Amino acid sequence: MRILVLGAGGTGGYFGGRLAQHGIDATFLVRPSRAEQLARNGLQIRSPLGDADLRVPYVTADALPARAKEAAFDLVVLSCKAYDLAGAIDAIAPAVGDGTTVLPILNGLRHYAALDARFGRGRVLGGLCFISATKGPAGEILHLARPASITFGERDADAISPRVAAFARLCGRAGIDHVASPRIAQEQWIKFSFLAALAAGTCLMRASVGTIAATEGGADFMRALHAECVAVAAAGGEPIPAAAQAKALETLTQPGLEVKASMLRDLEAGGRVEAAHIVGDMLHRARAAGIAAPLLRAAWVHLQAYEAQRRG
Repeated sequence: MRILVLGAGGTGGYFGGRLAQHGIDATFLVRPSRAEQLARNGLQIRSPLGDADLRVPYVTADALPARAKEAAFDLVVLSCKAYDLAGAIDAIAPAVGDGTTVLPILNGLRHYAALDARFGRGRVLGGLCFISATKGPAGEILHLARPASITFGERDADAISPRVAAFARLCGRAGIDHVASPRIAQEQWIKFSFLAALAAGTCLMRASVGTIAATEGGADFMRALHAECVAVAAAGGEPIPAAAQAKALETLTQPGLEVKASMLRDLEAGGRVEAAHIVGDMLHRARAAGIAAPLLRAAWVHLQAYEAQRRG
């Protein structure tokens, strides 16, 4: 399988790097500045699961059409931030041929409409990942905690297809924790409902879940926020299993737990945030289903105000 990974930042760099580390044909589509870093330093991974210093193949957007013409890509792994989606779609388009599969591992669900419209629903798998990683000052991938997993599957079949099984074998070969799921929609809604509550709560309060949970009423606030998201999932036809709800609430309401949404870390750094793709989209789904979601609404107003101030 010939794989193209969009970007060599925290997420794409980590998972693509692990594939390349184990001899799998993975090429990185990067900007010119990142290409210079890779030429100078290689792809560097610093992780509690093991460090790596790799020389990896990479290509910039202007050279991608010729590279794809030389040999077609079987799989494109899309790991951009949601606010970069339109540019990312344009960037990978030359690599998406008749036999190419696109695997997005972005947060949320809003991106599928755009991907389906551009490439066709049949080419686009469902996917998600769990990882806390960023890019260091010298371009090194800093994996910040032990979990690093990827989940993927067919969106229109409750079965493991040959292409899903093939990628699962590669993940196994590379030592990547993975799930090839016959029910990817359920997996996506489990993560989306948790992440929307985490992002909305920690961004609205500008604090970790542990700090929020230690306040009077804080744990109840996070439970209510998660309940709004769970109600939206049920209305969308994917009720969250009780065990998954309990696991999410264990994290969201635990005093002393220094967990923040990556959206809050981006906000604290003064950067762009995926507010519309996560919190805004969850709220809009709630409204469409006739579900009152006052806490999501407050968080969405807060995030819009932040973005307006950031733009000046």
